[in-house]
Amino acid sequence: MLAEFEIKQITNHKDHPYDLLLLADETVTAINKYLFDSSVFVVQELQQPIAVFCLYPIDSETLEIKNIAVAASHQNKGLGSKIVQYIQETYCTQYPNLIVGTADCGFDQIRFYERNGFVQYGVRANFFIENYEQPIYENGQLLRDMILLKYQP
Repeated sequence: MLAEFEIKQITNHKDHPYDLLLLADETVTAINKYLFDSSVFVVQELQQPIAVFCLYPIDSETLEIKNIAVAASHQNKGLGSKIVQYIQETYCTQYPNLIVGTADCGFDQIRFYERNGFVQYGVRANFFIENYEQPIYENGQLLRDMILLKYQP
């Protein structure tokens, strides 16, 4: 699945690829709220980082995908889906509940997760209003609520 790429866990906080992380989250401040309590992995091709993902254990049964970001040069080639499949295959026996949240107006992201076996199960009302200092707009709409999705194999 990801055989042509190397997946490497980041253990030194100085090595976090913020340039990639910022593709999926708006600010370093927001990223730092979860980054240091997450397992952070970089996907490399020819020893160059091309994607990153962060996994945050909520409890002994629930793992949250906090961030998946793919470099622009590798987007729309199926790499994001391969990463999700890797996470599902690697962690779903240990964590039967795999969840992710995305913006209510992030239509492409919602469709991406639904294509990869996730279903909507809840909403964190006003998440983006309460957790970001500046208003964030996507698809011409103010980000307000976070849509919660859960993997259903």
